[in-house]
Amino acid sequence: MIKSGVAGRIGRMVGDSGPERVLIAASFVNRVGNGLFNAASALYFTLVVGLPAVQVGAALTIAGVIGLCAGIPGGHLADRRGARLIMMLALAVQAVSMASLVLVESWSAFTIIATVDQIAAAVGGAAWGALVARVGGERPAMFRAKLRTFVNLGVILGTVGAGLALATDTRGAYVTLILGNAASFALCSLLLLLLPRYPVLAAPPRQRRWLVLTDRPFLTFTALYGAMGLQYPVVSLLLPIWISEHTETPRWTVAALFGVNSAFCVLMQTRIGSRIETPYDGGRAFRIAGLLFLISCPLMALAAHTPAWAAAALVLAAIFVHSLAEVWESSACFALGFGLAPDHAQGQYQGVLGLGFNAGQALAPVILTTVVLGLGTAGWLLLAAFFALLGAAGPSLARWGMRTRPQPA
Repeated sequence: MIKSGVAGRIGRMVGDSGPERVLIAASFVNRVGNGLFNAASALYFTLVVGLPAVQVGAALTIAGVIGLCAGIPGGHLADRRGARLIMMLALAVQAVSMASLVLVESWSAFTIIATVDQIAAAVGGAAWGALVARVGGERPAMFRAKLRTFVNLGVILGTVGAGLALATDTRGAYVTLILGNAASFALCSLLLLLLPRYPVLAAPPRQRRWLVLTDRPFLTFTALYGAMGLQYPVVSLLLPIWISEHTETPRWTVAALFGVNSAFCVLMQTRIGSRIETPYDGGRAFRIAGLLFLISCPLMALAAHTPAWAAAALVLAAIFVHSLAEVWESSACFALGFGLAPDHAQGQYQGVLGLGFNAGQALAPVILTTVVLGLGTAGWLLLAAFFALLGAAGPSLARWGMRTRPQPA
């Protein structure tokens, strides 16, 4: 009796229905593999394969740019052929391409395989978005919050596992991590077989094929989403450089901040995200996120002008506020990204949204390292104001989007 009660509570924590639990489990497995690979990829190709870092960066850039173009047609294909099928095929391609990386011995082979992987990732990402919309059930916000919680937890566990393996610094350890990621793609694809075969939703008559490309409110939101996405490299790229070069804080603090950021997001995502249901909620949450970033960025800047103990305290406070803003921002983007998209075209809409986000992530390193680091404290303040202005547009954007949605007959 007690065991069944505990099992029931665990089941409700993971998901409210069988399909929800399946998609959460599949996403968790996939992100554990991502965590394994992300920590090992650059070191493997530079130290083990022997490719120059410049060539590795060029190959990944080429693959990323080509992959960007696959999201929208991949999403449209998911709408017309079924999101589950397209996502399973994309995962299978990624499993093969990832396993093939251990055979790479030249830059050209690495570029080709990485490009195939990025095309499949873009198609799978759009299909995943459409599948999340179908599985969400009666409380989609609660489901999306739980899904993101377990996704973050999967990345954390994968990264920890990668750290333990990389401590040995052998070719076998790197190969094991890459093949582990390939296995995660294959297992994720197999788990999706447990999902129902959701029927394809027919588009209304006389509707444009590429509806999203004429949806100005959604395209505007996509641009804001991509721009607000600069907040992710703030923690992973900008803050570590700032701490090591401009503050008296010990460098081990960087690792601690990653842990605090990840743990806070895991703990708070469901609590906050489950309350953000509608696009109107999303617009308000987007504004709250911008205001919180307006606080966190100046705190990070102040750390350069204080003694070591005060700098550590400021950075810790900043990462707490920044993590809270990240939870609000991601929850807002879920509510707006899914809420403004028609049910029959979720795939192509999620493909456009992914294109906007990935484009922002591609530009982020250049913007953050040249503008923000180049201007120093003034750059941090400029970044804070930029986030606040983006967030302030959230409520108006939500009202515009809902006003232009087709009304049911």
